[in-house]
Amino acid sequence: MKKLFLLTCILFGFAATAGAQSISDNAIGLRLGDSDGFGAEISYQRALSGNNRLEFDLGWRSGDSYDGFKLAGLYQWVWQLDGNFNWYAGVGGGIGSYSFDSPIPGGDDSESFFFAAGDIGVEYNFDIPLLVSLDFRPELGFGDFRDDVDFDIALSLRYQF
Repeated sequence: MKKLFLLTCILFGFAATAGAQSISDNAIGLRLGDSDGFGAEISYQRALSGNNRLEFDLGWRSGDSYDGFKLAGLYQWVWQLDGNFNWYAGVGGGIGSYSFDSPIPGGDDSESFFFAAGDIGVEYNFDIPLLVSLDFRPELGFGDFRDDVDFDIALSLRYQF
C-alpha cells in the first residue's frame, strides 16, 4: 500500500511539474457526442491559470414524446504533449431532467437526476482561434431515470477568444 501511495505521489508530482502551454482565456463551441441521448451540447471553457480551466456543457433534446436537458461542469488540468497538441483530465458533475408525454391522460412523467463525471481527452490548438478536441467522459448517474454508468465520447469544436 505504501508503494502504491508513493507511486501515485510521484506520478502526480511529475504531471504537476510538466511544462504546460498557456491555454486560451475563453472558448465556446459545440461538443458533439451521442451515447447518453443528448447529441450536441453547447460548450464553454474558462481558463483559471496557465494549465487549469473550467468547462460547462449544456445539452438538450426534444422529441415527439419527451423533452430533456443536462448541465455538466468540470474542472480540468491541461498538459502539453507537443507544440499545440495537449491532453487533459478532469472531474466534475451535473444535473439533468427529462419530461415524458404520455398519450394516456394523466400519464405524463418527469424525472430529475444528478451525476458525477470524469473526463480525459486530447486537443489541438490551431494557429487560428480554433480548438478541436476528442474526449471520453464516464458519468455515474443518481436518480430514478438515470441510475447507471454512461460512457460519452465526443468531438468538440470551439472558438477561442
